[in-house]
Amino acid sequence: MPLDPVAYSPYADPDDFIREVTDLIWVDRSISFIRENYEPDSIVHGAYGTSTTRDEVIQGTLMRISATPDRTGQAEDVIWEARGDDAFLSSHLVLSGHLQTSEYSRTIANCLYRRGRMVEEWVVRDTLAGALVRAVDLDELARMQAFRGYTGTWTAPAPVDPITVGDSGPRPDDHRPEVERVIELIQTVWNDRDLQKVEKFFHRDLVLLTVGNRLVIRPEGYRRALLRFLESFPAGQFEIRDIQANYDVRYAGLRVAVTWRFVGDYAGVANYGPLTGKPVDVLGISQFTFHQGALVKEVRLWDDIALRAQIAGMRGDEPVHLGNIY
Repeated sequence: MPLDPVAYSPYADPDDFIREVTDLIWVDRSISFIRENYEPDSIVHGAYGTSTTRDEVIQGTLMRISATPDRTGQAEDVIWEARGDDAFLSSHLVLSGHLQTSEYSRTIANCLYRRGRMVEEWVVRDTLAGALVRAVDLDELARMQAFRGYTGTWTAPAPVDPITVGDSGPRPDDHRPEVERVIELIQTVWNDRDLQKVEKFFHRDLVLLTVGNRLVIRPEGYRRALLRFLESFPAGQFEIRDIQANYDVRYAGLRVAVTWRFVGDYAGVANYGPLTGKPVDVLGISQFTFHQGALVKEVRLWDDIALRAQIAGMRGDEPVHLGNIY
């Protein structure tokens, strides 16, 4: 079913819509445009929990722009997919930094737009990247934030068949072989821990871009990066919450975006300070790129500072105050 232009008007398509609207708000500083762009009761699931009002998005955007006035972002990828005939779900990978610098970070914002208005969003930022450049105390930075917790769709059980229906609703059955391959990767390698099987899914010359601006290469590098995360939560599991697939030569062909949730007790290696034995709830997004049927690249983001803040809150570390949830 073709997508009605009401979904992205007055722009050329959802890709153009996302890039131009984001620039208008974040680069041109038209923060007030959020009132036209977001529904009043829009829902945003971020690393610190769920916000449920447009005003909170406006206030949070203002604080972020004010805190980093010299930073500029631009689209590195936009993976969009229709949700019915008047809506789409986009996965917008944003690369941001100064105009000429080696200091940069990535954000992925997955937005559900219906008839040109944002109704629900899932967003993750690589805050670890900037913290490492500034050489700040990561645990001290985490203690200055409070994890609010999630409400709404994020608290519901994971979709039974995310190929058919995700948190954003029913999806078209596009690029099924590649979507099934990504789902099999997550189950086999991430959840079942059969790390030997990385080569089954990825080309030998793979690239993984992940938090802290880490660049990982080759299957063995991929295995070690996954182990590094899992060793602190050894019984944890990944849930697939939503999927988008899109082909566009602008972004190197076929890509598949996955919104995932990781839940696991902090009971393994104490990489985040003293163990709590309590579960963390991590919102993450991955974007996968295919070439000739094999995976060649993944961008995998979550907010590592927010993860530390969750753990610090469980321990009752001080001080803690409510910060910018958006």
